[in-house]
Amino acid sequence: MKIKIMFLGLAVMLFAGCKKILNPEPEDLKSLDQMYTDVNFAQGFLVTAYRNIPGYYDNSEYATDDAVTNQLSNGYLQLATGSWSSQNNPASTWNQCYEAMQYLNLFLENSNKVKWAADPEAAKLFNLRMRGEAFGLRGLFMYYLLRNHGGVAANGQLLGVPIITQYQTIDAQFNVPRASFDACVKQVYKDLDSAELYLPVEYNDIANASQIPDRYKKYTSNFDTYNRVMGQYGRQLFNGLIAKTIRTRTALLAASPAFQNSANPATWADAAGYAAAIINYKGGVAALPATGVTYYANASEIDNLASGNNPPEIIWRENIVTNDATQENQNFPTSINGANATGAGFMNPSQNLVDAFPMANGYPIDNAASGYNAAAPYAGRDPRFAKYIIYNGSTAGVSNTVIKTGTTAGTGDGINERPGFSTRTGYYMKKRLRMDVNRNSVGANGKTHYTPRMRYTEMYLAYAEAANEAYGPTGVGTQAYSAYDVIKAIRKRALGINSDPYLEEVKGDQGKMRELIRNERRLELCFESFRFWDLRRWKVDITKLNETVRGMDVNGTVYTPLNSVETRAYQNYMYYGPIPNSEILKYNTLLQNANWK
Repeated sequence: MKIKIMFLGLAVMLFAGCKKILNPEPEDLKSLDQMYTDVNFAQGFLVTAYRNIPGYYDNSEYATDDAVTNQLSNGYLQLATGSWSSQNNPASTWNQCYEAMQYLNLFLENSNKVKWAADPEAAKLFNLRMRGEAFGLRGLFMYYLLRNHGGVAANGQLLGVPIITQYQTIDAQFNVPRASFDACVKQVYKDLDSAELYLPVEYNDIANASQIPDRYKKYTSNFDTYNRVMGQYGRQLFNGLIAKTIRTRTALLAASPAFQNSANPATWADAAGYAAAIINYKGGVAALPATGVTYYANASEIDNLASGNNPPEIIWRENIVTNDATQENQNFPTSINGANATGAGFMNPSQNLVDAFPMANGYPIDNAASGYNAAAPYAGRDPRFAKYIIYNGSTAGVSNTVIKTGTTAGTGDGINERPGFSTRTGYYMKKRLRMDVNRNSVGANGKTHYTPRMRYTEMYLAYAEAANEAYGPTGVGTQAYSAYDVIKAIRKRALGINSDPYLEEVKGDQGKMRELIRNERRLELCFESFRFWDLRRWKVDITKLNETVRGMDVNGTVYTPLNSVETRAYQNYMYYGPIPNSEILKYNTLLQNANWK
């Protein structure tokens, strides 16, 4: 059967008439055979898959105890307040992941027939690399499907999703049941094994033929040919290090309480080992990137990125964007957002999150040794607090404008002062933003930005969590360092302290260390779309999922707690996301996760 592939997106944009869509011009159609001689067309299947990767900043914090939004129509707000169903699921990745996997499967079935280059050695390497990318991306999409849709069905089975590793033509059997969760994890690992077999750990140029890695020497002895395919020009494409990171994410998910099951053999030791491989590649605990806390605002680091390079903190990122102010337009307080009259203050951090930041001495604010003063609650806090959150009395923007968030502020920034624009909690997000972006009407400008996909700090935190569960706080397993060692390094970087008495106090208690590690993960990864999923894989008590979001109204020296900014309406079955109802209706072998309607 000759497969016809139509790209209708451009036609939809260019032509308003239905005739053009229903009767496409011949040049709008490409046959599969053309893939073999048209390299750009063939590579387009991979490009489409890359474009389907779920966004890193998805703002799912709106549905947690970390934040709310003043965008009252936002899907995550509706999800958190009672509208989450199998028919209305803003967290669904089902369609985009399976669509991407269709393209990847078609690519993998045909890439060996493509003439990738006139030079036969380069052609073999290009095919090898792109097949590695395709396998790796397929593993990535399976991870997202597992995280967002895996769970326990009504019959008590722990299930993953249908495993589709062949291109589905119109005659294919689409009524495919969900595979076991364990089978899906193994499929992720299998695809990542292939990716690591074919791909370099990172794309770097070499200086001579002797530096060609052994596994590629049977394809070429010319280092220029190697560099052409596997060198720096490939940066930001899928590589072996990215595969290791997805493996760690998958192992951490599989070992977590929500998925611990007699039919799931995943262990915390597995996750610790996979995370350690990345830490060791980076250079060990001491190599934790010094500038990682403010990866989003390290101006010279960001502005000087070139040749696809990554900052020290970044494993994988999206392309840089110059003269950009998208995040600032959406999240600056209104008083410094003069050039953007249609939006501001979308992400409102919660008092719940503010209270999670310890004091600068490392003690939680509810510990008697912390020195916390409720009459001056922002004084002497963990430095990350001021880096990540704009609070009453702090400064923001190129002009260092003092932000007043109280109900009597009269600046446009006060609580609910401008509904839809002003904060609801008394706080604005600072993380993800560059304060050197100017949105005032005079001299408005954007700056260079990038969106991360994977950070080293996440991997260090993954090791700490898994190692603590597998070996206890100070146990090292097969490594030279413990969960305690990693958390000590993370807190030293954040707090700037050599002595950490609170860490020393809890290192002898696995449960207390667990809470500290989870809190450090909350702080280090806040506003990066982790907490919504972390709370679920940890299977925290339902009261924690439903913790009411709080705020703080500050007027002068009077601090008035806002104890009910927004309530949550999660049910016990909502630790696992649903399978889309439309799929359940179409395919009778597809089991829904328990209790979803």
